[in-house]
Amino acid sequence: MKQVVKQAGKVMLVGAGPGDPDLLTLKAVKAIAQADVLLVDDLVNPEVLAHARDSARVIHVGKRGGCQSTSQEFIERLMAVEAQAGHCVVRLKGGDPYLFGRGGEERAHLRQQGVTVEVVPGITSGMAAAASIGIAATHRDYSQGVIFVTGHGKSESAQPNWTALAASGLTLVVYMGVARCAQLQQSLLAAGMAGTMPVAVIQSATLNTQAQLLTSLDQLPQALHDSGLGSPSIIVIGEVVRCADAFAEIGLDNLRRALG
Repeated sequence: MKQVVKQAGKVMLVGAGPGDPDLLTLKAVKAIAQADVLLVDDLVNPEVLAHARDSARVIHVGKRGGCQSTSQEFIERLMAVEAQAGHCVVRLKGGDPYLFGRGGEERAHLRQQGVTVEVVPGITSGMAAAASIGIAATHRDYSQGVIFVTGHGKSESAQPNWTALAASGLTLVVYMGVARCAQLQQSLLAAGMAGTMPVAVIQSATLNTQAQLLTSLDQLPQALHDSGLGSPSIIVIGEVVRCADAFAEIGLDNLRRALG
C-alpha cells in the first residue's frame, strides 16, 4: 500500500504594491496563484485576486490605522494553524511587507511555531506616491537621502524624533500621517524646519482615484482640511517636492499666495 506523505505547509508574506494591480511583481503573481489560503489586508486592490485559483480560500483581515480591524494575534494564529495543516498561505499586504507592514513581527512569530516563511517584497506606497507626481525622493540637487517614517507610532511614548529628522536635511516620506498632520507640523516647525518647506500629500497613489495636494509646511493642516484629502495618503516633505510636475507649472510662491 502506497504511503501518503503529508505536504508541509508554509506562509508567504507578499507585498501587493501601492494599489495599481499592474505594479505587482512577477513573484507576487506566482505566489498568489500558488496559495491555498489568502489573508488579505484592507488596502490590497481586489483586482489582484484575479491571479488566485478558484479553489483558494480568501479571508479578508482588514488592517488600517485608526479603524476597527482584525487583531494581529488572531491573524498570526490563523496563519500558523493553516500552514501546520499543510496549506500554502499567502499573507497579502499593501505595499511592502517589511515597511510598516508588520511583516517582521509575523515572520518571527511563525518561525517560533516552526512554520516556513518566505517574503516577497513589493513596491512601497511611499516611493510610488512620490514618483506618481514627478517627485524623485533622492534627486541629488535637493537631497542626499530619504527617510521613511510613520506618523502613527505604536504608542504615545514611541513617536518619531522629529527634531533629529528635521536636522537631517533629508526627504521625509510619512506614512499614516494625515490624522496627526497638525502635530507633525508643530513638531517640525519647533525643530527648526522652515515654514516654507514644500510638502506634497498624495491620496490613493497609483489608482484612478488618486488625488494630490501641494502646499508648504506652515499651511499643511489647513490646506489638507480644505482639500478634502484623507487616508490612505502619503506625505512627502522636503525640497525634492519642487520636482513635482504641478510644482513646475504653479510655483510654490504662487501656490502659497493662492492658499492665502
